[in-house]
Amino acid sequence: MTINDVTSRISQIQSQINLLTPASNPVSSAAFANALSATSLTSTASGGMASAGATADGLAVVEEAKQYVGVPYVWGGTSPTGMDCSGLVQLVYKEFGYDLPRVSADQARAGRPVASMAEARPGDLIAWDNSSRNSGVDHIAIYMGDGKMIEAPRTGLDVRIVDVPSTPDVIRRILPDAAPVTSTSPTTTASVSGGGVPSFVPYADAFNTAGRTYGIDPMLLSAVARQESGFDAAAVSSAGAQGLMQLMPATAKGLGVTDPFDPTQSVAGAARLLKDLMSRFGSTELALAAYNAGPGAVLKYDGVPPYAETQNYVRSIMTTMEATT
Repeated sequence: MTINDVTSRISQIQSQINLLTPASNPVSSAAFANALSATSLTSTASGGMASAGATADGLAVVEEAKQYVGVPYVWGGTSPTGMDCSGLVQLVYKEFGYDLPRVSADQARAGRPVASMAEARPGDLIAWDNSSRNSGVDHIAIYMGDGKMIEAPRTGLDVRIVDVPSTPDVIRRILPDAAPVTSTSPTTTASVSGGGVPSFVPYADAFNTAGRTYGIDPMLLSAVARQESGFDAAAVSSAGAQGLMQLMPATAKGLGVTDPFDPTQSVAGAARLLKDLMSRFGSTELALAAYNAGPGAVLKYDGVPPYAETQNYVRSIMTTMEATT
């Protein structure tokens, strides 16, 4: 071994040690990229994108509905300038290709039943039969998760976000179900044959396994984890995002993640979400923007939103990815 070989090996080890440094002493994206590049591993896990799944669409339904907060209630209204409760539901779901009935009583028979609020997911319809004068339900709303809903309440009030006031009489799911994410036994191999995240990166097995399962580049998952939490599986943000991939509780529930602090579940949930976002928006950049700022923001601005945080987020991860290819 020559002196140059020794020097090169020392530099590589130093890079690896930097990657294991906790979030309190983060390394730069360039250092992260250089260390990954030094392994000479190239990811081959990314494949063709599948159709958008229910969980990401459920979150997108909520984001779509949020844009109408503040719009006046208009009885019989079905437009962005004024709407009633069923008009809101119909307008929102129309954006995703669902032609729901016009009135709440008929909407409450669409899709399929959900047994209880404990099983409700973002995007589900929740409805009440408050009046004996009508046949069937007379008020319907879109469930957001975490006990919140979006509704067009009544004359004199605007579309708003409120706590679910009582147990709904009807809960319906319009979107297709997705299989829940469950923990899997970690692999013992140091790296994925044919490419993947190298073994010295924290949680490499989780990134590689999720990448194979959902057809997402494991390097992308690893870069998102570094950006989101600094590889801290116990991280909790000021906004309430949890775990390695910083999933909000409602998002985690919608993705079937029962424990966001379990790194395997967190990475698998994030992989599923990113896969769906990439399928919906057609590019990694827009998928990352939606992961950070929400699908509604990407739809609103027809691209990466003009938020400094989101633009820096996308730029940092894409720079890391470009440096590893």
